[in-house]
Amino acid sequence: MIVKNTYGTSIQYSPKAFGYVPTREFVGSSLLRKKQQPKEKKKITDSKTDKVNSGLPKQRSLSPRSKQKIKRKVVCFSRCYDKMSFVTLTFLNKVDDVQAVKMLKKFLDNAKKRLDDFQYIWVAERQTKNDEFKGNVHFHIITNKYWKIDKWWDYWIDLQLKNGIKPRDKNFKPSSAFDVKRLNSKNIKAIGTYVTKYVTKNKATFRCQVWNCSKAVSLINTDFYTSHEFLENFERLNAIRGVFKVKDKLGETLITVKNMDLNRQTLHLYRRLDERNKAIIE
Repeated sequence: MIVKNTYGTSIQYSPKAFGYVPTREFVGSSLLRKKQQPKEKKKITDSKTDKVNSGLPKQRSLSPRSKQKIKRKVVCFSRCYDKMSFVTLTFLNKVDDVQAVKMLKKFLDNAKKRLDDFQYIWVAERQTKNDEFKGNVHFHIITNKYWKIDKWWDYWIDLQLKNGIKPRDKNFKPSSAFDVKRLNSKNIKAIGTYVTKYVTKNKATFRCQVWNCSKAVSLINTDFYTSHEFLENFERLNAIRGVFKVKDKLGETLITVKNMDLNRQTLHLYRRLDERNKAIIE
């Protein structure tokens, strides 16, 4: 039996059933991604107007697969650093998706220049509670850096002004435009809560890129293969929270999914993944 593991979840399957035997211990890195041939740009039809608009970006959203990938990346990324920050960037006024993501990229490019070893994952989200700018895009960033709020808040406001995003009135400079929360990377459950709240439940569509990460984060692995002996460690610690089985038409088990409790006793079992990713980051 082959076991594929990531933080909190192990999937056990028979190579005979799937005809696949892994050749690598670690997977989930962008280095293993197959290169795709560039596609020709096609004209896009707006279903509301039924008109052809060659410059209209297509609608994008986070697929279930992307959400799982982001969740795994965030957890593995956070294991490489002692402290993390959760940053939310909002806009002074209504802004279209394309313009918004351009502002984000300028912000990140400046941060790369000013902050040593700046690593991040960002995700787009729609505002729902602000009646003035309902549906406006804003961005959540999980990063390994501490932010001097006054300095970066001023920069984020000025960046918008310089690029034509003007406030409702001259003196409108909301403190929430640049919001920072510190995260303890050792508290893996808290990290997971943020990801679940802002990523897993994100069902909005956008006319821009929905998420991205720094190059080093894209390179880290999210999963590793082991034998069944790895699961026996959790069994001895009574740390298996639940078991889900997928069976074929004859009742034979194809896949067994086990959810693990993550605590001080079990986290060290993922040390090989931590050490691998820290070496990549460094």
